[in-house]
Amino acid sequence: MHIAIEVVALVAVVAAGAALARRIGVSAPLLLVVIGIAVSYLPFIPRIELSPEVVLVGFLPPLLYSAAIKTSLVDFTKHRRSIGLLSVGLVAFTALGVGLVAWWLLGVVAQSIGQEPLPFWAAFAIGAVVAPPDAVAATAIAKRVGLPRRIVTILEGESLMNDATALVCLRTALAAAVVAPTVLHVSLDFLRAAGGGVLVGLVVAIVLAKIRRRFTDPVLDTTLSLTAPFIAYIAAENHYVHASGVLSVVVTGLLLGHKAPIIQSAKSRMSERTNWRTIQFLLENMVFLLIGLQTRWILDALGNSPLPAWLIATATVAVFLAVVLLRPIWIIPTTLLSRRVLGPSRPGPVSRRALIILCWAGMRGVVTLAAVFTLPESTPHREVLVFIALTVTAGTLLVQGSTLPWLVRRLRLPGPDPAEDALQEAAVLQGAHRAAIEKLDEISSPSDPPAVLDVLRQRGEARAQAAWERLGRPETEYETPSEAYRRLRIAMLEAERTHILKVRDAGLVADEVLQRAQNALDIEESILDRDEDDDVGGRSEDLRPKMLPGGECEHLAESPVVVAPNTPDGCEECLADGTSWVHLRLCLGCGHVGCCDSSEMKHASKHYDAEKHPVMRSFEPGETWRWCFVDEKLG
Repeated sequence: MHIAIEVVALVAVVAAGAALARRIGVSAPLLLVVIGIAVSYLPFIPRIELSPEVVLVGFLPPLLYSAAIKTSLVDFTKHRRSIGLLSVGLVAFTALGVGLVAWWLLGVVAQSIGQEPLPFWAAFAIGAVVAPPDAVAATAIAKRVGLPRRIVTILEGESLMNDATALVCLRTALAAAVVAPTVLHVSLDFLRAAGGGVLVGLVVAIVLAKIRRRFTDPVLDTTLSLTAPFIAYIAAENHYVHASGVLSVVVTGLLLGHKAPIIQSAKSRMSERTNWRTIQFLLENMVFLLIGLQTRWILDALGNSPLPAWLIATATVAVFLAVVLLRPIWIIPTTLLSRRVLGPSRPGPVSRRALIILCWAGMRGVVTLAAVFTLPESTPHREVLVFIALTVTAGTLLVQGSTLPWLVRRLRLPGPDPAEDALQEAAVLQGAHRAAIEKLDEISSPSDPPAVLDVLRQRGEARAQAAWERLGRPETEYETPSEAYRRLRIAMLEAERTHILKVRDAGLVADEVLQRAQNALDIEESILDRDEDDDVGGRSEDLRPKMLPGGECEHLAESPVVVAPNTPDGCEECLADGTSWVHLRLCLGCGHVGCCDSSEMKHASKHYDAEKHPVMRSFEPGETWRWCFVDEKLG
């Protein structure tokens, strides 16, 4: 019973802490660490030790998998250079740099004052332990303050891959306690761990994909999804393969997430998405609470160390500073050198302000605290090394994590623009609707009821138009067709649900039949709730184009808001040659009206290519957004 009570208490504190963090506007990981530290000193709280096996096998695989299936494989591949430099090069550089600092203070200095010196393998081990940043806190803050998606992608990619490098370095350090490894041995071990992990992850993903293609029941498919990270981890970490389970899980998650629209049904994807969001929320927040709960007993164990307090404090501060400073020391030169040697990366170079954020977003997490407990009990000054790992973890979370939002605001780094996102979403949906209509025209026959064909065309068109409505900025507010549909349909659904409940209470129909009817209403209402959350069809203030650092570009600032159109009836070229358009754009330099890039001929862009008039405006009713072709800015 006491175990059950502790688990329930942990979940309750996690839920309450996360809700409080949202209410007061702080990062949940930071608040939960502080709560854990405070709670650990309450007299009635039992000693809770964080077992490394529980974290490395129970927490890490599902956390990595839940992040991997949501990560875009396309974006990950696009930023592979930056992710590789951080997840492999930076981790090894930090492990070696911190190891040298710890070895000099706890080895050379400790020996000079008559204490047992820390061997270099143990110093390198603590370097490997504190080397991998945990981007859970960084990305949570990044998304809250609105960092560019490119930075978030790099941080998430780093967190997916760097644990494997750190654990391989740690395994090498522990092996060095018995046999001194050679450079060749270390290189081969790393290649075996990395290559084997990738290969095992690829095989597991292929096998699971073939199995999941045959599952139509979302319950069975979600059940298999919940076992996927553990299958991948165990298959790689077993005695015969001895590869990186972390890499295996990441590769499996990336591939299955990329193939999900093909191998899974819509119901299965919705079920998997909901379940993994819940699991990820609980595990992510619980590990930060557990980090704080370790504080009291780690400090109690530190009292048994024979080292003087001044040396422990000096070593702890030195390692913390090394962890913080080695990150920019690696990132800035390697970024500049890679540009010089390999040329600019495909998405373009990372800006200086973005590099500053990458340098400061190096918070450590649960892997650091779990890995330090894998050090043998016979390790000299083990209690000091555990304390250093705790200090680095909590210190980076509290110092860097609490100042990262301020730094982002100070640098005025532009985040994702909701208006630009809405434009892209509308264009995608418009193109999808056009493809659907072409398919409908291809497969429909004269025997198909005309009323059915009209409904099919209207549904796709309504979805695309709802996305375009988000950009409407009329002077007087009005209820758009999508808003009216949502309002009226929700009222109708309430009436339908009330009727079903009356039938249920009267006991006139089997409960299984009523559940199917209720599920149909729930699915439709969930779609309407999603639309309301995303403000589809609305005109939220969040969709006003953001003022970028320095204000609008000079072209947007100098261009008029409106000009007299040359052809108010439509695209000039389309009217002349008989082609059709999707949406219209108005050149604010000469009044030319052309069709948008979603249209077949793209006359608006062709007009810019020919005349070089920089700014165009939407020529659709109620839409006031402008676009600068030169600076690629929205206004």
